[in-house]
Amino acid sequence: MIKILFVCHGNICRSTMCESVMTHLVSQKNLSEKIHIASAATHNDEIGNPPHYGTAGKLKQVGIPLVPHRAVRMTKEDYAGYDYLIGMDSANIRNMTRITNGDPEGKIRKLLTFANSSRDIADPWYTGNFDETYADVMEGCTALLRHIEEAMSH
Repeated sequence: MIKILFVCHGNICRSTMCESVMTHLVSQKNLSEKIHIASAATHNDEIGNPPHYGTAGKLKQVGIPLVPHRAVRMTKEDYAGYDYLIGMDSANIRNMTRITNGDPEGKIRKLLTFANSSRDIADPWYTGNFDETYADVMEGCTALLRHIEEAMSH
């Protein structure tokens, strides 16, 4: 089983949106038995809180089911437990690498690198723009799933 952990600062906006979007995309391709998806935070700010109402609202608007979730903190042990640790921006990547004490296996990547972009996914907690975040998340998750499908076919 391939295991993906989506990570952002608080685990209520971007990473939970990714978890729901990727779960939906994987389900549409009948790969739910082969790909496990979760999300986590690099900070303690929102631990225990549900997804942000902006994330929940945007997913409802586009018809993607919200995966029930409460914010959790990423741990050092997650490095061994996941094949892909996917951050949303450069600050997430720095914090994730600090939490895991490095990335010797190259598992930590920024989501949009799979879509051949070095762009960060802006945090809608600050921007208020969940439409832009959703577009970036969909682009990144679609590209990540394509990457995983190619890897599975070899």
